[in-house]
Amino acid sequence: MTQESEQSPLEQVYGASSAEELAEAYARWSSEYDRETAALGYCLPFMITAWVSRYVPKGKAALLDAGCGTGLTGPYLRALGYETLEGLDFSEEMLAIARQRNAYAELKQATLGETLPWSDGHFTAFLATGIFTEGHAPASGLDELARVTKPGGHAIFTVRDTVLEQGGFRDVFEWLEKAERWKPVEESQLFRAFSVAEPEVLVKAFVFEIL
Repeated sequence: MTQESEQSPLEQVYGASSAEELAEAYARWSSEYDRETAALGYCLPFMITAWVSRYVPKGKAALLDAGCGTGLTGPYLRALGYETLEGLDFSEEMLAIARQRNAYAELKQATLGETLPWSDGHFTAFLATGIFTEGHAPASGLDELARVTKPGGHAIFTVRDTVLEQGGFRDVFEWLEKAERWKPVEESQLFRAFSVAEPEVLVKAFVFEIL
């Protein structure tokens, strides 16, 4: 038995050492992702809707679900009255499942940290959960996400505690603020990303207003 097969899918995802390994891990996990993360009590795709509803008026304004995965958040945002949702993910296998939910107007394969396929100010807000964590999207990806969000809109996302400082997120927050690209609105207390398992996985939610 290989070391890889002895690891859980979550361990394989966190342990990926390259974009290729991460893509392979999600491709293997995609068909069981929803069931297995539900058993772990993964709550971020649902909790993020609380911050969206606090800061973003419902209606037809376009929202970007960045790193949408299998699209768990989409149906709940639609239920809250957000009519125009778009999503991006770097895993085509995960996007294939998201398309089956019929909650997104458009889904695109894209990689955070690279140029995104939308014009400046295309979205009223972006949301992102579970992607700014170990072995995942870099802090530099926030620059492009801010670019595609219109002035007066909002950036709403979570960051894993273990990468907040060492992954350069605080530095990017400060850089975007000094560049007058955004201003801070809210920073939550640390809370668990999984309500049942993995008690050591803690995140913070952040909200910035785009300038």
